[in-house]
Amino acid sequence: MKQLIATILAGSALAFAAMPASAQDKPRAEVMHWWTSGGESAAIKTFADAYEKAGGEWVDTATAGGENSRAATINRMVGGQPPTAAQFNTGRQFDDLVSQGLIRPIEALAEEGGWKKAMPTALVEAASRDGEMYALPINVHGQNWTFYSKTVLEKSGVAELPSTWEAMIPALQKIKEAGFTPLALGGQPWQERALFNAILLQQGGKDLYMRIYRDKDEEAVRSEGFAKAVETYGALRGLVDAGSPGRSWNDTTSLLLRDTAAIQVMGDWVKGEFTNAGKTPSEDYGCTIGLDDTMLMVGGDVFVFPKTEDEAQKKAQDLLVETMISKDAQAAFNLAKGSMPVRNDVDTSAFDACAKKGLELLKSEDSQAPVFEILVSASLAGAVDDVVTQFWNNPSAQPEDVVEGFVNAFEVEG
Repeated sequence: MKQLIATILAGSALAFAAMPASAQDKPRAEVMHWWTSGGESAAIKTFADAYEKAGGEWVDTATAGGENSRAATINRMVGGQPPTAAQFNTGRQFDDLVSQGLIRPIEALAEEGGWKKAMPTALVEAASRDGEMYALPINVHGQNWTFYSKTVLEKSGVAELPSTWEAMIPALQKIKEAGFTPLALGGQPWQERALFNAILLQQGGKDLYMRIYRDKDEEAVRSEGFAKAVETYGALRGLVDAGSPGRSWNDTTSLLLRDTAAIQVMGDWVKGEFTNAGKTPSEDYGCTIGLDDTMLMVGGDVFVFPKTEDEAQKKAQDLLVETMISKDAQAAFNLAKGSMPVRNDVDTSAFDACAKKGLELLKSEDSQAPVFEILVSASLAGAVDDVVTQFWNNPSAQPEDVVEGFVNAFEVEG
């Protein structure tokens, strides 16, 4: 990202040209995001409706794919034509924008609203730089869920979803023999890495997971626990369908919706697709956190607000923050998105059985582990993705290759 910013800055004058003011006297906000699937579109519409109800005008700029959307945002910002707000993942993706002075801090709004203390500590810290909030967390996503087709399990003779990966592998093989796709996986680096990290957290536990990603501990990478997780991950390579390579996560979810695949290991945004299709958790499909409902991998989405000298845009940004973090908007958005409110003081009585499992684990920090994007830099995240996806796509690759790949990536990171 830093190189991209530097390249664009070299060819453009950093004149923060503000968006033209609306002809009406109401705040006009252009919001850039990547929510384009059915469930995602339904979710972002709840924010748009709430913003317009609050007296603003919402201008929606959606770009499919997180990487594409973030790149478009960066180009707009350094080119002097920033949107009012832009989506990023919780973590360190926007570090360089902050260091370049392109992001407006929202610490004063957080203090005035008093809502920061109602958020998980890990997400507040992930949204802050040097003690100041530079991004607004708008949800809590559990990223180590296992969703499953109850119909496929039943037809395959699998009585219940195994609670360990040791038992899961033979169960998936049985499902394959029954003629179904055992593991629904979209063959994209981030999806492959998400699966690996879910296995690592489940089998290795929080301590090993944190030693690897937070501490960059070479001894942990060379441990038996890490090797075991890699071996389990490798054993899954023959349990996906031929259409896996390059497939989006939501198209992958459709395999479960059609009852042609057994499980998908993915974030709880998958629930938004089930909800959009009229499916009910625990009735039409099953869900577990990890495999045993004991440890939630916590991440989510944030919005950043580009610096501007235009008072009308500042007003629009203020109203966006106030709207998105309000209790009513938090409930409506997260019900549609499949995620959980980032505020712990929101009425969650209407949330489904899956969400309530996650909400229970959010009560204790001992039951939570941050997503690795919070723990590592964007460059290291990319290096890890490369190692994991190369192993996944090379059947002859050995666990030692992943071990050495991680060690080398940590050494380069310094």
